[in-house]
Amino acid sequence: MLPDPDFHLSEPVIAVERVIAELRAARDIILYEGPNFIRVTSVESLHGRAERLILSAARLRWLGLEVMQGAALDVSGLSETQILALVCGRARIAVPPLSPASPLELAALELAKLALVLPAIIVSEDNDPNLLRAPVSAIAQYSAQRVAALKLVTRAPVPLEGAQHTEFVVFRGGEGLRDQVAIVIGAPDFSKPVPVRLHSACLTGDLFGSLKCDCGDQLRSTAKAMAEGLGGIILYLDQEGRGTGIGNKMRAYGLQAQGLDTFDADEILGFEHDGRHFAFAARMLQLLGVSKVKLMTNNPAKVAALRAAGLEVTETLAIQGRLTHQNRGYLTTKRDRGGHLLDLDLAARIPE
Repeated sequence: MLPDPDFHLSEPVIAVERVIAELRAARDIILYEGPNFIRVTSVESLHGRAERLILSAARLRWLGLEVMQGAALDVSGLSETQILALVCGRARIAVPPLSPASPLELAALELAKLALVLPAIIVSEDNDPNLLRAPVSAIAQYSAQRVAALKLVTRAPVPLEGAQHTEFVVFRGGEGLRDQVAIVIGAPDFSKPVPVRLHSACLTGDLFGSLKCDCGDQLRSTAKAMAEGLGGIILYLDQEGRGTGIGNKMRAYGLQAQGLDTFDADEILGFEHDGRHFAFAARMLQLLGVSKVKLMTNNPAKVAALRAAGLEVTETLAIQGRLTHQNRGYLTTKRDRGGHLLDLDLAARIPE
């Protein structure tokens, strides 16, 4: 059953939206629960020394510590340079003793991810009344309420080369206040399983033809196949860098240029291998009137996400782009470490 189209965000969740914007703008915020509070500073806006640093589980694993969740470090005797080395340096350096992170501090890490900044925060007990604040309890509700509040904003025909009968449908929402787009190609029959691709935006590959990935090839080949067939829907999702954002994606690219694979590069920066969520993609399909899909993907996680949201995935169709010298390692990593169903003949001849 579809959520109420007149659903509105609760005031606490609206407060979460506001503090996300503050963190992106490099301004401090206050998180609270009952009488407890913390002042949160993004490590990206750190100037000078700090006392308590919260790192994500992924970053701590890179530093050689097997933990299940983020933890706190006492950095009161460290310089800014030393703190940044702990946050995102490639070297596995000595780590100050850990202490458990509080629920407030773990929630602050989640906010940093939603704000697309590095998942590392400085906390203090300064309850500045001039700072924006949000209750921790609302952070757990945030994603679900954003999905429920997703709304179709507008739609218009946009003829494309090779697919002149195409319509762009814009939805307001998703995580992190970002809009999302459904591209309806041709005239798919919504009473039958509809060919669908969930395509995470890739500025470098989709627009500039980067040789480091196969994203642009997948996007264009999907559109071509839909136009030549019975139509379909591409959900173009603002999830650059598997959900980390364009800035962190470029940080990861810098590390990949030093010989690291895509997953290790993300872990150095404190991110898990894939930070994307697809519940709002399922909601977009539901708002379009789609209940059954033929999913064009190599990623089993997308299939599981749509099924968990109540959609019927009747078939999966593999999508593979060109194999180049530059993307060979990337695609191999997605297959071997990410579980993507890629049938790569890595011994095959790669064109110059």
